This record gives sequence, structure tokens and C-alpha cells, in this order.
Amino acid sequence: MITPEQIAESLARVRAVVSERVVGQEAVIDEALVAFLARGHALLEGVPGTAKTMLVRVLAGALNMRFGRIQFTPDLMPADITGINVLRDGGRSAEFRAGPVFTDLLLADEINRAPAKTQAALLEAMGERQVTIDGEGRSLGELFTVFATQNPVEYEGTYPLPEAQLDRFLLKIRVTYPSREAELGMLDNYSRGFDAERPADVRPAPVLDESACRELRGAVDTVKVAPEVREYIANIVRATREDPSLTLGGSPRASVALFRTARAAALLAGRDFATPDDVKQFALPVLRHRVMVAPEAEVEGRSSDDVLDALLTRVVAPK
Repeated sequence: MITPEQIAESLARVRAVVSERVVGQEAVIDEALVAFLARGHALLEGVPGTAKTMLVRVLAGALNMRFGRIQFTPDLMPADITGINVLRDGGRSAEFRAGPVFTDLLLADEINRAPAKTQAALLEAMGERQVTIDGEGRSLGELFTVFATQNPVEYEGTYPLPEAQLDRFLLKIRVTYPSREAELGMLDNYSRGFDAERPADVRPAPVLDESACRELRGAVDTVKVAPEVREYIANIVRATREDPSLTLGGSPRASVALFRTARAAALLAGRDFATPDDVKQFALPVLRHRVMVAPEAEVEGRSSDDVLDALLTRVVAPK
């Protein structure tokens, strides 16, 4: 059986390969790895040019996963995602033509640019890892993972994701501008010949294979979460329902998401047990898209992260 130390070493190699190309986004890379380990999907939110697409491409290469990309647009149809049955022989038979959803790591680029009906085509795939076409269910791979992106500052021609769709994302990852030093490091890469537009540069040699990916995901289920840490998770989520600055708190699914994420975070750190710090570190990515800020708090200029930060200072963590 693979040990926590071996797991940490494997994940450190993946992290190094991704960090070499996606410079200055170490926290984002860790959050993306945690989403993958916890068998979850992630919503990446950041302005254009912050390497969201490149991150997903590089991660797929390092994990040796099949990569698919869908550019969401207002005229994108559900069948463009799932695929269609094409009639042949004068209608006597049908041939299924698979859509881009049949892959391992799917990048749903600018997901909020497609109408709700098209966004909903991903809902079954994300929740059940299968799609239904003409009444027939078609299974997706066990490793199937969605990383979606959206731009937080451009609203014209966009369709906000419905609550049911948002809740399917294990994490909402904020991708911000890199530091000055990291941006200089990125330019150093380009001066040495790196080019993000060149496929070979953003598809590194695989660090892990499919069986290793499955084993790592399976190892998450063996991470121990002590009763006091489980209680801490429940207290945080319940506090979101009682906070007057929020009109919508986290559901029981949010508690499960925080539990799964804490386990994956512990594994990423090379431990076989979760700590309160694992929970606190990932509380914002797990909860920020599952709560709704009250109008009064919005008028004061407070965001969901502001409210959650304040809440975390009030909920006592176990020693």
C-alpha cells in the first residue's frame, strides 16, 4: 500500500512540473490538485490572462489525463457538449458521435457565456459522471473532472450560473494577478524559449499514470478525520446559516464538501489525518459560492470572502 510519504513525493513532482509553467500561482495549483484528489470539480474565477486555461492544460499533461476543451458561447447547444445520435442507412440505424464531454479532464472555458439550458447539460455529467442521450445513459470515465472558468468583471452577454450548478463545484478558486517577482519569473521563462501557445510547452511529460491517479484518489478515503475536526466542520457550516450578513448559508452538501476537501488537503501535505488547519485553509474555496451575502452587507462593500473570514475568527477551532 502506498504510504503518505510516497504520496507527498508524487504530488510534489506534479506540483513542481505545473509550477514551472504556471508561475506564481502556488496556492491555486494546490487548490486544483485538492479538487482532483477529492474527486471534485472546480470553478476558476479570474480576469483574462491569469493562466487559468494553461493551468488546466498543464495539469492534464502532468497527470497523463485525456484533455478536452469547450469554449462556451451564447449559441452553444447541449448536443455540442454531450454528442448526438446520427441516423444512418435511411434511418434504420443510428451511430453515436461522442461530444467533448467524453474525456478525463474537461475545461469548460467561460462557462457563464452559454445560456442556462446549455450549462445544465453539464449538470448530470458533473453529478453522476454520465450523460443521457435520447433516453440512453452513457457513462463517463472514473477520472472525469470538470474545471470551468469565468471572468468576474465582464457581465455583458453572460448568464449567471444557477445555484444548482454552482453547488456541483467542490471549489471556487480565485485566480489573482501574480506578484511582481512571479511575473518577472514568467518573463524569464519566455526569454528561455517557453511559449504558452506551443502545445508541447503546455503538455509536459506525464508525472503519473492512470493507475497512480486512481490510487491517489483512493488514498483520500483512508485519511482519518477526528470527531473534534468533524465537529469543527459542522460548526463552520452551521454558522453560515445563522450569520445575519448572509441570506443563504451552506447546505449539508457543503459540510460533506469541506470534509472531503480537508482529507485531500491532508494527503497533499503528506499526512494520513486531517487537522483543523486543513479545514480552515479550504473553508473559503468550499463555501464562497455556496453562500449569499445580504443586501445590507453588500451596500457596506463586503464580499462573501469578507463575511466568511469574519465568521472563521468566531468559530472556535479545536486544539
